[in-house]
Amino acid sequence: MVRKFLYAFAALIVVFFLGRVALSFWSGNLAKMALVPGHGFEIPAPLAGNAYSDPKMWFSRPGMPADPARFRPVGHTAQDAPLNAAVFFIHPTSYMDRAHWNAPLDDAGANQFATSLIGGMASAFNASPDIWVPRYRQATFGAFLSDRPERNKAIDLAYADLRSAFAVFLAGIPADQPIVLVGHSQGALHLKRLMADEVAGKPLARRIAAAYVVGWPVSLDHDLPRMGLPACTAAGEPGCVLGWQSYAEPADPHQTLEAYGSFPALDGQSPARSRFLCTNPLTGAPGTAAPASANLGTLVPDATGESGVLMRGLVPARCGPDGFLLIGNPPAMGAYVLPGNNYHVYDVMLFWANVRADVAARVAAWKAKA
Repeated sequence: MVRKFLYAFAALIVVFFLGRVALSFWSGNLAKMALVPGHGFEIPAPLAGNAYSDPKMWFSRPGMPADPARFRPVGHTAQDAPLNAAVFFIHPTSYMDRAHWNAPLDDAGANQFATSLIGGMASAFNASPDIWVPRYRQATFGAFLSDRPERNKAIDLAYADLRSAFAVFLAGIPADQPIVLVGHSQGALHLKRLMADEVAGKPLARRIAAAYVVGWPVSLDHDLPRMGLPACTAAGEPGCVLGWQSYAEPADPHQTLEAYGSFPALDGQSPARSRFLCTNPLTGAPGTAAPASANLGTLVPDATGESGVLMRGLVPARCGPDGFLLIGNPPAMGAYVLPGNNYHVYDVMLFWANVRADVAARVAAWKAKA
């Protein structure tokens, strides 16, 4: 399982890296030609109303065989207490093809890559026996490079799938069970919207032990007030939102800011000049710093991509004034770090063991208050 996960994960990073390199060196028009669909938006057949009742519509859910979220890295020897919370995890973009604005559900490459990402990220939450990761018709990578109307249609279609999946998730868990919400990159973009629609101002908000909105900016001014929960202010605090975007130093996030600035925040405003939520995953609090010695374990692939190990004390973390999480000198995570020292694809893996401990503490605190 370790070899299969890391080999596929390395392949995903290569594809993602090449896309970002294209953006760095090509003109805008050439990048669009290479990565953005050149045709109009296709209106796919609607999903059946009960589509997510079919286990085949899920990468992970309780009772599934060969569940990628059950991955454990070499070096993880701790005997975790069971995490008595249901986890809803939205995976990041794994479809890089310009053939469609939205990934077909049966696209083998996108599904393989998604499975790999789930192994690296959702596994940090697998002390819970109840991890739910839906398949969805995600917007293609190129949609995030475009300002055409098709982009918004693709994102709306992906979100509609996830909202349907979330309803089935809620119906499939006990009514008094705490919930942990997780999304990375495109998954985090959708999670912000899902919280605005399904959590804010609703009884469900009381059941959210924590929401990890990682790899996409959460504007403190334009997003957070509409998400239904406050930002986490301390380790072990339940019922709050965490978020970060990882950069080694010297950090150059200008491309990221340009890209994110074209996507409106939840209130319709541009988030580009607003303050971003930056939770330090080593401290569990925003705007803080911690040395590498506080890092309980980073999931590091080896040079071949055929094995991996959990390494303690590899990277520090501190929140910079611009809201990005700075991790010091570039760590040796592999050859495919993105331009500007952007460690986006490693956002969770860099802090795998700390995230695992963090969610356990927040769920325990939620139960103590219930």
